[in-house]
Amino acid sequence: MTEKQIVVLGAGYAGLTAATRAGKRGRVTLIAPESRFLHRVRQHETAAGHPEHRPAVAEVLRGRRVRHLPARASRLDLTVRKVFLDNGDAVAYDTLVYALGSRTAWHGVPGAADHAYGVERAGEVAERLRTAERPGTLAVVGGGATGIELAAELAEAHPGWKVRIVAAGQVGGWFSAKGRRHVHTVLRGLGAEINEHRTVTAVGPEGLTTTAGRIPADLVVWAAAMEPHPLAAEAGLTVGPTGRAVVDGHLRSVSHPDVYVIGDAAEVTVPGTGTLRMGCATAQPMGRYLGNVLAGRTDKPFAFRYAVQCLSLGRREGMVQLIHGDDSMRTSVLTGLTGRLIKTAIVNGVVMSLR
Repeated sequence: MTEKQIVVLGAGYAGLTAATRAGKRGRVTLIAPESRFLHRVRQHETAAGHPEHRPAVAEVLRGRRVRHLPARASRLDLTVRKVFLDNGDAVAYDTLVYALGSRTAWHGVPGAADHAYGVERAGEVAERLRTAERPGTLAVVGGGATGIELAAELAEAHPGWKVRIVAAGQVGGWFSAKGRRHVHTVLRGLGAEINEHRTVTAVGPEGLTTTAGRIPADLVVWAAAMEPHPLAAEAGLTVGPTGRAVVDGHLRSVSHPDVYVIGDAAEVTVPGTGTLRMGCATAQPMGRYLGNVLAGRTDKPFAFRYAVQCLSLGRREGMVQLIHGDDSMRTSVLTGLTGRLIKTAIVNGVVMSLR
């Protein structure tokens, strides 16, 4: 009897985790251009010039029945069940795992894609800072977790630079009052300037235009939002308002049940928890679950509850915000060295959990 062909698109938190688990029993083809795992939640460290922590994909897959094809998926034909690659090849599948994740969203802001660095270009930010003739002004656009971590890390690593964080709403506005105060205290203590309620309307070579006036900047890092890869919608999978593929309780596409969608690409609604947000905290549990489904270890629906939200705030500070299972905030936070050590343990555990 011919063995079913499982194809996984994407080697991020969800895709790589699913591939390693499914590859314990089945034969899997992993399609992703990366030779090393992109540890996205540590991109702020890369931008600051710290050593990267990116294990080789081959090492993560060691001992598994997984073939890695270093290519990009350019088109899907869901009728004939084939993935077409940018190198001209095509790969047939019986079961497809779509885990292409998300990318920087520019939201049509004039000049943003031309004059700002998305978080995917963290290495280029580090090089710009390293080779600059003199310190200048650096603006981080986005008051979410990525923007906060970038602003803190860059301000601490490059104290000669004036770091500004610019947000359309409040910086860390979703945290509890105690958590938000701590974030602001640490950022200001590192010398970062906080600019809230300023929507960026244009980006140019000399800085930002916002709804509250100009903000000069020699270097702009864009961490305002992420969006799913458009290939799912282009292929004909049913997607929701944000472009994420809508899935059922077993993470199967509601329009194409032979396609599983996981990670940032999936719009997942869990009873009692709600529609899951994008991020490592939700992507890797999806990958673990689906890997076990494909390996025949479970047929139960996907279940998920949140536990904490955590931030790195430079090398010596961190924050762990305690939350309810539906992602709403509790009042308590853990800060200082305790928060930093917990965040470090969680981040290190992510890599260990890939296998």
